[in-house]
Amino acid sequence: MYAKLKFAISMAIFGSIGLFSEKTGLHSIELVFIRCLSASILLGTIWGFSTLTTKQKRDPIPRREYLLALLCGLFLIINWVFFFRSLEVMSITVAVSIYHLAPVIVLLLGSFLFKEKISGMGLVFFFVCLSGTLLVGGIHQHTSMAGFLSTGVLWAFAAALFYALTSITGKGIQLLNPLLTTVIQTSLGVLLLMPLVDWSYFTQLTWENWFYILMTGFIHTGFVYYLFFDSLRELKAQTIAILVFVDPVVAILLDVSILSYRPDMYQLLGILLVFVGISYSPKKERRLKAA
Repeated sequence: MYAKLKFAISMAIFGSIGLFSEKTGLHSIELVFIRCLSASILLGTIWGFSTLTTKQKRDPIPRREYLLALLCGLFLIINWVFFFRSLEVMSITVAVSIYHLAPVIVLLLGSFLFKEKISGMGLVFFFVCLSGTLLVGGIHQHTSMAGFLSTGVLWAFAAALFYALTSITGKGIQLLNPLLTTVIQTSLGVLLLMPLVDWSYFTQLTWENWFYILMTGFIHTGFVYYLFFDSLRELKAQTIAILVFVDPVVAILLDVSILSYRPDMYQLLGILLVFVGISYSPKKERRLKAA
């Protein structure tokens, strides 16, 4: 029960990151840089203390795991940059709905990379998701495909793609400590993004901006990832699949209630279709067939 609560809290805080990012006054690269720096400091400290207090002898970690952690980290950083870029040009509700296509993309990529067969039902749910994405993105509001793509849909979709690549790559990391894995990834983000940061943005910030920046860095990244990894291994996959929905639900509720976003009828239908689509699970389908 305690693990469920921690995971649900982490998902709820994740869901509020779009609202907080709007209040930071920073662009995507600068915000992701702060997230990486804050998480590296907080999670690195937690991991350091945990290694000092735990005297248990550990088996050596293969070099392949460290390389996978770095590759996974690269995908993670690109995913963050694209996601926050999408939030700059479109509403949180639309960006989050498209972003959560990642599990469906994982399913498709798995069929190509690992030769995993997609069932007819899987394809149906994919097209349900795709239809929902087009509607929530506002395709009905544009007279041309170019106008539709200029809304920021591509940023959100690219974020979902790299989120999926992060998930697939992360599957290969079996022995490396989850906290250390995240520290490696966020430290890589600090090194990669530092040359790209426009430092002039930081001279124009208010105290309120700094409050939201530090919250986004230490709470939404560092603290949330600690809760996430601390509870993940104690939960069943089915429980995780259900609790993950807390994230987009919180994001959409905050967007509608605080930022006063009002999706039209077609976008509401699109959100419903996306949620129905991402609820699909091959394991659930196999259980139904077995029954």
